[in-house]
Amino acid sequence: MISAPNGTPLSPLTFGTMQFGGNADAHASRATFDAARAAGITHFDTAFVYTGGQSETLLGQMIKDDRDGLIIATKAAYDGGSSRANILSGFATSQQRLELDCVDILYLHRFDDDTPLQETFDALATLKHEGRIKHIGVSNFAAWQVVKAQGVAAQFDVRIDIVQPMHSLVKRQAEVEIFPMCIDLGIEIAPYSPLGGGLLTGKYADGGTGRLTQDERYTARYDVDWMHKAARQLTALAADLGTSPATLAVAWAMAHPARPRPIISARNVDQLAPSLAALGFDMTRDLYDRITALSVTPPPATDRIEEA
Repeated sequence: MISAPNGTPLSPLTFGTMQFGGNADAHASRATFDAARAAGITHFDTAFVYTGGQSETLLGQMIKDDRDGLIIATKAAYDGGSSRANILSGFATSQQRLELDCVDILYLHRFDDDTPLQETFDALATLKHEGRIKHIGVSNFAAWQVVKAQGVAAQFDVRIDIVQPMHSLVKRQAEVEIFPMCIDLGIEIAPYSPLGGGLLTGKYADGGTGRLTQDERYTARYDVDWMHKAARQLTALAADLGTSPATLAVAWAMAHPARPRPIISARNVDQLAPSLAALGFDMTRDLYDRITALSVTPPPATDRIEEA
């Protein structure tokens, strides 16, 4: 079980610090961190590559007063491959920025086709056996890649304890194989982008701008007619219920039977508030089903889907 040094468990939501030192300056970053803590969030996520290192550095300063009650995660090897040397050198820098002797979770940021998993997990096992990390995670891995990596990890007497896939009402592929795999293998899930890059906040239906209009990656990911239709319908449903579409989107993501711990983020406290409100939202089974019906359910993982 993943927990903080003093035994505090993972919170139902995770706070992602990708915007610390970027879209959120030091003051705004501190304010969102404090709001997340006040809401009971204990799990904070960063990465070596976020905002040129500012994310790790700022988070490291913020956690000093309550380090033992927090679960801190970072990621390695987004750039440069998953070689032993790249993982160890990058993580050493992450430790310096975070000012931590031991980081609770270290993720491989993405799968590397060019480096043998034996080399990668030799490095991760070294860090774990030296007491520099407590848990190993993987991000952006397919289910088969996780299972393959889990077998290799066992050779070094370590295991993958948590995964970080993409998941939202408009990006549900993780439900096909990744979520069932995690349930079966006892792996925690901390999915990112529960708001669909901001699409599910409703702002784009009102002509707003943001990553979907300014970043080619997000445009390619979410510029699909049915996704925008689902977002408009979610916004209408939220209005009927007297709540925010962001609250509905995050509460829906939390309510999946696999019990994931979605990663929320924001540039400022006002933007963060609707996501935090999901912690107290009563997501009934009927409402969950109504929201699910707004989306396209991906087909099951079989070549005989007509019999599924």
